Amino acid sequence: MLLVAPRPGERTRAGPFHGSADALAIAELAGKVRPSCPILTITADAASAQRLKTEITFFAPALKTCVYPDWETLPYDTFSPHADLVSERLATLYQITQQAFDIVVVPVTTALYRLTPLEYLAARTFFFKQGEKLAGDELRKQLTIAGYSHVKQVLTPGEYSFRGGIIDLFPMGSALPYRIDLFDDEIESIRSFDVDTQRSIYKVNEVRLLPAREFPLDED
Repeated sequence: MLLVAPRPGERTRAGPFHGSADALAIAELAGKVRPSCPILTITADAASAQRLKTEITFFAPALKTCVYPDWETLPYDTFSPHADLVSERLATLYQITQQAFDIVVVPVTTALYRLTPLEYLAARTFFFKQGEKLAGDELRKQLTIAGYSHVKQVLTPGEYSFRGGIIDLFPMGSALPYRIDLFDDEIESIRSFDVDTQRSIYKVNEVRLLPAREFPLDED
C-alpha cells in the first residue's frame, strides 16, 4: 500500500480503498512510523471504528490498537451512558496520555464532544501495589473524590466495598474487580475475582485506579 505519513502541516490524499484495504494500509503505515508517531484514525460511524479495529488487529497483531467508544446516548437523554462504556473510554484516554498505543480509532461523532481535562484524569489516577501501606480512611476519601460508589457487593465498574480487612474494588477501565487483603495497614495480597461467584481468580501485584466519572462534579 502506498500510504505515506504527511509532514507536520501537510495534507495528503490516498485511496479509494476497497474492502479491508483501508485497515491494511493503516496497519502498514503504523508499522513504519511506530513508536515515535502514534496514529489517530477518524471514521464515519461507530460500526466502521469497530470494523477497523478488528481488521487492523488481524493484519498486525503486534500493534496496540484501541477504540475510543461513543457514549451511545443522545443529548438531553434522561439516562447516563453505561458504566462499562465510561470505563472503556477512561481506559483509552489513559492509554493516550501515556502514549501506550500505536493506533486509536474514533468515530467522528465521538470526536466532536469535549474530552476530559488531562489534569483531572492525572490527579485522580492512583496505583496500589502489594506490600505498600494503605490507610482505609484515606482510601475512602480518595474513592469519594474519584466518584466511586460504596455498595454492599461489587458488581459494576465504579463500585467499592469495605468488609473489615478486605476491600473489594472495581476500577474503571478494568475487565475484572479486585479484592485487596490488608494485614493491619499493609496490602498483603491483591486478587481479581468473579462478580457472579465472588470467588478469587488470580493474583496480581498492582491495581490501577481511574476516576469513576469523565468530568469533575465538584462546586467549581
